[in-house]
Amino acid sequence: MFLLVCRESNMLIYNGDFSINHFKFSDLGCYFFTWLYNSSLSLSQAHGIGLEDKKGPLGNLVLDVPEATPVPFPIYQFTSTEEAETYHVSGETEGKISISSDGWLFLEQPLEWSHDKNHHLDIEAWSADGETVDGPYSVVLQVVDVNNNHPVFSESQYSGHVREHSPAGVPFLQVSATDADDPNTLNAQLRFSIVNQIPNPGNGFYFGIDPDSGDIFITEEGAEFLRARPSVTYSRGEVRGSPDVLKKKFEDYCIPRNNIPLENNPFYTCIERAERREVNLLQDPDYALVVRAEDLGGGAPNALSSTTRVNIAIVQNLWVSPGSITIRENLEGEYPMYLTTVHANDPTALYKLVQKERLSFPFTISVDGKIYVTAPLDREEKEMYTLVVLAEDEQGVELEKPMEIHVQVDDVNDNRPVCDEAVFEVQENEPIGNQIGVLRAYDSDKEGTLNSFLGYTLLRQKPTKPFDRMFTIDQANGEIKLANKNLQRKEVSQYELTFNVTDGVYTTECKAIIKVIDINNEIPVFEKKEYGTHSVPELAEVGTTLLTIKATDADDPGTGSSRVEYHITAGDQHNLLAIEVDENTGEGRVYIARPLDYELQSIFSLQIDARNPEPLIEGVEYNENATTFVVIQLLDVDEPPVFEVETLNVNVPENITVGTVIMTAEAKDPEGKTIKFKMEGDEHNWLELDADSGELKTKAALDRETVEQISLIIIAYETEGDKQEAEMLVDIQLLDVNDNHPKLQKTQGFICVQDMTPLTLTAVDKDADPYGEPFTFSINRKSPNFEIKPIDGTSAQLILKKKPSSDLNATVPINIKDNAGMGITQKFDVRICNCTKLGYCYIEPGAHSWKLGMSGTIGILAGTFGFISKTDSLKSLIRLKRSKLRKCFFFFFSSSSVPDHCHLPNQEEGSAEISNFWRG
Repeated sequence: MFLLVCRESNMLIYNGDFSINHFKFSDLGCYFFTWLYNSSLSLSQAHGIGLEDKKGPLGNLVLDVPEATPVPFPIYQFTSTEEAETYHVSGETEGKISISSDGWLFLEQPLEWSHDKNHHLDIEAWSADGETVDGPYSVVLQVVDVNNNHPVFSESQYSGHVREHSPAGVPFLQVSATDADDPNTLNAQLRFSIVNQIPNPGNGFYFGIDPDSGDIFITEEGAEFLRARPSVTYSRGEVRGSPDVLKKKFEDYCIPRNNIPLENNPFYTCIERAERREVNLLQDPDYALVVRAEDLGGGAPNALSSTTRVNIAIVQNLWVSPGSITIRENLEGEYPMYLTTVHANDPTALYKLVQKERLSFPFTISVDGKIYVTAPLDREEKEMYTLVVLAEDEQGVELEKPMEIHVQVDDVNDNRPVCDEAVFEVQENEPIGNQIGVLRAYDSDKEGTLNSFLGYTLLRQKPTKPFDRMFTIDQANGEIKLANKNLQRKEVSQYELTFNVTDGVYTTECKAIIKVIDINNEIPVFEKKEYGTHSVPELAEVGTTLLTIKATDADDPGTGSSRVEYHITAGDQHNLLAIEVDENTGEGRVYIARPLDYELQSIFSLQIDARNPEPLIEGVEYNENATTFVVIQLLDVDEPPVFEVETLNVNVPENITVGTVIMTAEAKDPEGKTIKFKMEGDEHNWLELDADSGELKTKAALDRETVEQISLIIIAYETEGDKQEAEMLVDIQLLDVNDNHPKLQKTQGFICVQDMTPLTLTAVDKDADPYGEPFTFSINRKSPNFEIKPIDGTSAQLILKKKPSSDLNATVPINIKDNAGMGITQKFDVRICNCTKLGYCYIEPGAHSWKLGMSGTIGILAGTFGFISKTDSLKSLIRLKRSKLRKCFFFFFSSSSVPDHCHLPNQEEGSAEISNFWRG
């Protein structure tokens, strides 16, 4: 149905079916409007055709026509400069294409799109008597695809299995669909989606689908919650479905026996249901998915779609880690001791345990997957073991992914506390409550548990003068404090304390010595107020002694009150110097602790203070006698330049533009002298170094196939004075780019028609991975005579598919691409011929394009015979086997390289013998 509306009257002229030949459309200036499929009238000019825009002179044209258009459908009006009475169309009209008397080409029936399908027509103008006055002209109608085909799934329903506990995102099933519309348009571009999942607990999808490929996988939620229905587990040697095995399983499941009817027994119903699901998954799936395929790339409002059903069974996954296992250390019992059991999904699996650490491994596994520990474990030796369980077949092929099981050794309180040797000092006038020291004790049991938590108690004090409890200890941390005063060194010079240290189970007695020392009422006094000035070269080594100082203390010798410590308190802001004390003599050695630098600091005016580790008594203070001064003066040395880095690795692509800066050497002279740069090691003369700036540039193209790494020495040198130098090592790694294509090692060969043995083509590519092998060999265009089959990554066979009727030469275009797809077409010349018994082509003399003329041939033979007649070894020629001689003369006449055994004899003989040889 259509509407025909004309501009002249702005009236509806016709509404219905009619023959378009009855109308002069060009006179009316009409528009066509079509009914949409939903019966609503569209007055859009998208479906109407402005006829004046579809008009032109008769000529060769290519016109687009949408498929499935309502008919009659005007395509184009042709006009002729000649006086034409009517027009005629011929060619591939298929009875669907006509032309009116006024030149309108139109459709009487809709056209259908198909791949590469066009309608080739011839159109001509006729006179009244039927004679051609214009044309014929070629007109091609191209049918334009419209989206009028629904996607079609390859199967009406799909079925698949997936194991519980499978990882998310791994495909286990694929759906596929096709669309009959033009594959080069969105009309056939399909997208997949899951419309529904049955059942759908919690309104969360357990399955997902790749919208492009149709791969179905488990979601993260599905990996967590999917579970299989209960089923019977079979062990190694048990035949699935065997009556004896099922009877045993029944007895195992149903003890103690009761009088439940068989059909109500859980074991029986489990078996019966499992067997039924094996027979027909479609009737009893665990999950059913409704999957949609939609064209126009999905999501378009006018897209066409189809759906299918996917039935999924969740299969029990027996290969599940039992989780971390905890076992108490030193557990008493009978060994081997059972820990856990693992089950492979294949009941014939063989189990194996592998240890990760190279330590003792007290574990074993039985044939049915039971894991045992073979001896008591000690947590203090190893706190956790990682067992790797393998399930393999009899050939050692893995049936399951390796499973890790962690065995945690639980701590028990089986270690006693241990104490360190403890010696402390206390002054006679020490205030009550001051800390004397901390009793150090530890327990090997697990840290942070009650098994290693220690408690401290003071048991006794020896001697007990002047009081029994002169000291106390903190029960939690072992801190020892002074509890009473009146310490008298002359009465008691030291105390021995005994403590009880316990972890709640085990107890240890520990001792501590408390030495009573004289009060610190004297300060250290330096022997010299000043130690003068000392000079040292700035390049002196670390550890060099600069001078020795000494201060003495009149307090009790050998105690903290008389011990002297030296501190640099001024003049060394960079901490380049230090002082080491000789405990025997009390002297302090001032030495270089870090490298000196004249430019950083040239003079050190040091203030050194002497102090005691014990505090001074109240009223006594350190004064100027406990301080001394010394000056350290550095002697400037002309130092070589210093690079910011001593070695440098640079990665550079081999196709870097010539003139590009690769790196810049940076160095400075400690004395501020001007420096320049030079370079050594550029063997290929590819680089240039700017002597002033240190910029390293390329001056020629780099080639990784020539050398993969360039090792340079860049030298910075002073331009004045001693002209000292410093070196920096630079390694330039050339990164490969795909600048070479595979090349055939040989470009010609021959095939004997007797056996048609394939030729081996071998190519090489100077590029490295990933731009090298494996290569892809192909023939540039389809050949009826040759084909190529790969051998390995660098070779292929050129196979002659059928015998030719005669000898011939052929040039085969071989395209060879590297692993990155780069390659060119190369010619390979093949000679196909009848071969001699020796396996070489027999070529008639007349067949050579390079044959010699008769005079040339006679000249060569005459020269050869003349040479032979002048030599003295014809007997050796005669002694050669005829077969070898024939082969030699083949080489002489075919311009091939002559083998070593085909040398000419050098002994003179008569021409009769040569004639006999020639005839032979």
